[in-house]
Amino acid sequence: MPKTELRPFWKKRFKFNWKFGLFLIALICIPRFILVLKANQTGNYAAIGAIMLLSALVPFIFLNKSGRRSIGITGTQKIGALVFAFIIGIALSLTLYWIGKELYGGSYQNWYEYIAKSYQIPEGIAGNNKLILFSVMALTGMIFSPIGEELYFRGIVHGSFAKSIGEQKASIVDSSTFALTHVAHFGLVFVGGGWSFYLIPTLIWVMGMFLVSFIFLWAKKRSGSLLGAIVCHAGFNLGMIYSIFYLL
Repeated sequence: MPKTELRPFWKKRFKFNWKFGLFLIALICIPRFILVLKANQTGNYAAIGAIMLLSALVPFIFLNKSGRRSIGITGTQKIGALVFAFIIGIALSLTLYWIGKELYGGSYQNWYEYIAKSYQIPEGIAGNNKLILFSVMALTGMIFSPIGEELYFRGIVHGSFAKSIGEQKASIVDSSTFALTHVAHFGLVFVGGGWSFYLIPTLIWVMGMFLVSFIFLWAKKRSGSLLGAIVCHAGFNLGMIYSIFYLL
């Protein structure tokens, strides 16, 4: 009997291959893109937390125990690899901060400046109050999107494509999808009551997200677990949030 990664209910309807991967992209990425754009317009980001939770649940909804293990949902003893992944994640986010600051200063063409709008940091906040808000935002940012996005992108999406087209091509697919999904976070921007598109800054941002995705996948492989990708992503988000609170 051929091995399958899917739960019995789903294996009657799908095969764990690139077609299933495309189905997952349509299921999560398209609604997410629309919800993020709407949140940037309204300032209400509650739905983003829900889509991250759904992303984290997708492997558990569709995959059996063997399938979840095959995509990297397993423990690791490589603690050094996790620590290194976390440091690399912080370094990547600080590098993106430096590039944005050097090229675009304090304008909304700087990706971190635009993303900072969503944090709704009160004007003039300082001292312990700022530290408390930073700690809450950092803790949230280091948990929800790293877990949701890594279980989804570097986990089930990557695994479904890798089964059909191999690891290298699958890496390009999931990294491209990850990068283009983040155009909703920066690229199509809602400023001054209207929408704008910053072509060159968006291309730099998308290229950055593409490369970051490859590093997350590298961290997964180095640690032998999706924990590597999650920890690296958590480090990236910590560096980004620190940049937004204390460096901009």
